[in-house]
Amino acid sequence: MKTILTGRTKEVIIDTAGPVIIIGESINPTRRKKLVTTLQEGNFEYVLELAESQIKAGADILDVNVGFPGVDDVKLLPETVKVLQDNFDVPLCLDSPNPKAIEAALKVATGKYLINSANGEERSLNALLPVAKEFGAAIIGLCMDDDGITHDPEKRVAIAGKIIERALKAGINAEDVIIDPLAMAVSADPQACLVTLETIRLVHQKLGHNITQGASNISFGLPDRESLNAAFMALSIYNGLTCPIANPEKITAAIRAADLVLGRDDFAVRFVEYFQSRQ
Repeated sequence: MKTILTGRTKEVIIDTAGPVIIIGESINPTRRKKLVTTLQEGNFEYVLELAESQIKAGADILDVNVGFPGVDDVKLLPETVKVLQDNFDVPLCLDSPNPKAIEAALKVATGKYLINSANGEERSLNALLPVAKEFGAAIIGLCMDDDGITHDPEKRVAIAGKIIERALKAGINAEDVIIDPLAMAVSADPQACLVTLETIRLVHQKLGHNITQGASNISFGLPDRESLNAAFMALSIYNGLTCPIANPEKITAAIRAADLVLGRDDFAVRFVEYFQSRQ
């Protein structure tokens, strides 16, 4: 299954047969005080720095989150989108819990974007599916619902199935629904990664949709996070992950290696090109 997103002219194809597409996570105020400060000042230079560094490091799509306490994201998210698309020709992933901010950003979008994210809660589905349909956007579906987060992979897959079914009824194409199986911190739950990996495997096997996840979530609170994230990334890709949300400066090497090992990089062309570009 192929999910196609676009910037002004550039087309990015997320394909269940690979290779892996990277959604850069760094335009996010969480743990970035400088981003909060500059955005409060109406200064987008740091946003542009983050965008450029991620693209150079291998990001195909940029996740854009401008949410912080006191922000008017209905105003700021579309402003940030306009600045980014004026300077870079890549699709964007609009990351906000506020449907009004998502809608405002899509009104100024010049390509086909990705909404991050809906979930199985009725309120979420009713708010975001019509927006995705109206603007022709693709959408991420988180495997949680009105009952919260289940630790049963089969139940997570059932929630994914519900989201897909409701999206289809709303007039959204099946290929425009990307599933997020939920990656949780392994420091808090020793089984968290196994549950997510099994959910990925089942979604890939039973539903056949593209799959994303917040790739660094599993390592919160632990040392040597990069090694943990790289190990989990390789296992996730093997099971069916196709478009992780991650920091490309820290994870692209592991992703290129996984694609090569899995036979998705003939003669190691992408693997070698990546390392040559970093020298």
